[in-house]
Amino acid sequence: MTDAQSSPVRVVLVGRPGCHLCDEAREVIARVAADLGVGWEERSIDDDPGLRERYADDIPVTLVDGRTHDFWRVDEGRLRAALR
Repeated sequence: MTDAQSSPVRVVLVGRPGCHLCDEAREVIARVAADLGVGWEERSIDDDPGLRERYADDIPVTLVDGRTHDFWRVDEGRLRAALR
C-alpha cells in the first residue's frame, strides 16, 4: 500500500483475506496508485460490521474519493481515468 502519510488516500479497496478477486483487485490498484502517486488503503469486511452489511455480496469493492467505483473487478483504464 502507498504510505498514507506521503500521499492522500483516494482509493479504498474493501475486501477480505482469502478472496481471490480481492487479490487481483489489489494488484491493479497498487500498480495504478504507484504510477499516479495516489494513496490507497485496504479495509476488510471481517473487521467492520458496517462494511460487511453493505458490501458482503459485492467484494471486492473499490471506492474512489469516497464514492463507489467498481464491484468484483477493477478495470485499470477506468480507474486511471477516475483518478485523473
